[in-house]
Formats: sequence, structure tokens, C-alpha cells
Amino acid sequence: MEALAERMSHLDSHVQGTIRIVAFYDTLMRRRVDLPALARASAGLAECVAGIRLHGTGRAIRMAPDGRKAPAPPSPATVTTTATATAPIVLDEEEIGTVWLERPGTPGTLDDVLLDRLAIAAAAVVERYGPASTTMADPALVELAISSDSDEAARVRALRLLGFATGLPVRVVAVRSRLPLDKVAALLCPARPVKAAALTDVGVILATGLDHTRLPTDVRAGIGTTGSPDRSWREARTALRFTTSREPVVRYDDLGVLALLAEIPEHAVRCNADVAALARMAGTPEDLETLDAYCATGSLRRAADLLHLHHSSVARRLEHIAKTLGIDLTEPAGLTRARLALTMWRLLDD
Repeated sequence: MEALAERMSHLDSHVQGTIRIVAFYDTLMRRRVDLPALARASAGLAECVAGIRLHGTGRAIRMAPDGRKAPAPPSPATVTTTATATAPIVLDEEEIGTVWLERPGTPGTLDDVLLDRLAIAAAAVVERYGPASTTMADPALVELAISSDSDEAARVRALRLLGFATGLPVRVVAVRSRLPLDKVAALLCPARPVKAAALTDVGVILATGLDHTRLPTDVRAGIGTTGSPDRSWREARTALRFTTSREPVVRYDDLGVLALLAEIPEHAVRCNADVAALARMAGTPEDLETLDAYCATGSLRRAADLLHLHHSSVARRLEHIAKTLGIDLTEPAGLTRARLALTMWRLLDD
């Protein structure tokens, strides 16, 4: 509204037209019109084709000035060239769609004002007839849905307000990423419903279905099981602790008995001789990387291939590492000790 008022101050010869547009859209919002009706009314007011597209559905609504659907929807490239102007639909600080006018010839002098109001009205319609097509959600609602302190009635209500149908299995994902959380959610869950919020140092994503193979390798994600969101959240946090650069996505289901390692008290882990010896190696990243590759492959030559080094170089490093740890890495029991020590040391960082 402030942007509109500022624009009006520069439209001295068109103030009456601007006021008419504002009043027009205020009336439409009071009448609680849906998106097709909003596009139809906008096309009549603009006397040209008006369009609305929501990113979440990909569906475009195009209406002609006569109130009918505009014929032959153009390709995206054509829309870009024929639309005189576009404006983003923004809800909860997230761009959820686009509105536009397809006016042949010279743009109308008040098209930008009309588009501003059309975008605001479209956001209001989406919010009213939701669930809103935004990915980012109210953190308080998300926290209520996943908290172990919430009673079942409050949890069900929070999930319903977030857009999840009662009884629908919800899976929780814990995320650490430099990529914006809404982008991660869009990749992880190309089909909605999906909601996300940032809680302290971890991003939370709630979804009914997901495809973790779509995530970039620099995104760390722990995936809980379906069922109660509070349990799924605990599982997701645990799974996130087991992620590494080599395995950036971990499903709690796949941890099995390894999940019990996360329940060992921190002081007990730090006092363990193997973990303490490994901690002393932390200042030598190449040794940790070599040990990680060897533990992951169980083979000197495969570890060398993974590290892009000659196997003799890897052998020398492993000999030094074995002496530092006091573990015979050539024995199955020694390799198991090294794997567990490496895992426990990583868990301390999380």
C-alpha cells in the first residue's frame, strides 16, 4: 500500500484512475472471488487478456475481456514477449506465482498499478482458499506439530493449519544447507503438500512424499520415518548427525542398530581411547580423509581410487594412522573399531 501511495503521488493526471483501480480490487476481495473470477474481472477492467499462474500448480488462468477463457494459451516464450507487464504474487515473503497483462501495442498508463493490485488480490485469494501455496510456514506451527511436548489435539490442529489432511502420514526432514530452505523443499518434494521452517540451526521440512535423489550434494539432510511427526523429527535429527560429505543424505530407516550410537552420553564418548586418539588426528585432514575412504571401502586399492592417489601412498598413510590410533587396520576387528571411532567422533561435532 505504501508503494501504491508513493506511485500515486507521481500520477497527478491519473489519480482518479488509480483510485478507481484500488476501489475495484478492494470490492473484489470483499466479495471473496476465486482466481478465475479475479482474472476475468481484471481482463474486463484492463480491456485485454489477463493471466494468473501459481508456481505450485503450474496452471495458468488466462481470461479475455469478454469474460471467456482466452484462446490458444501461448508458450512461455510467447507469453514473455506478448505480456506488456508482469508482477510477482508474494505471500509470506515467498514468490508463489505471477500475474500479467497481454496488451498488444503500447502499455496502458495504469497497467503497473493494476498489476500491483491484481498480485495483492491473488495472494489474498490463495491464502483464503488454501492451504496457501507457500512452502515456508509459521515456525510456531511447525514447532507445535513436531514437539514432543504437544498433545495430540494440538498437533492435529497444527498439521491441519499447515495444510495436511487429518490422518495423512507425514515425514519430517532435518536440513542443513546454504541453499534457501524453500528451494530445498521444492527439490525434495516436487509434489505438494510440503511445508518448511527454520528452527534455530536446523531447517525443518514436513512432507507426505519426497525424493531425496533430487538434492544437491552440498545439502545435508536427515530423513525420519512416517508416522507421528514428533518421533519422525527426533529420528530426522539423529539421521542428520550421521551425514557426511560422502553421504550427505541419511534415512533413519537405513541406520538400523547404528542409531543407538547417537544415544551414548557425550562424556563417555570423549573418554574412549579410540575416539580420543582420532581427535588428535583432527589437525591432519588428509589422514582423516584417508581413514574415511579406507573405512568406507574396506580396500586399500579402492580407497586409493577414491582418493585419486597411488595405492603405495595410501598404504604409507594407513601405516602411520594405524600407529597413531594403536589399531591394526588390516584385521576385521581393527577396521570395525576404526569405523566406530570415526562415527562417534563425527557425532561429537553434531
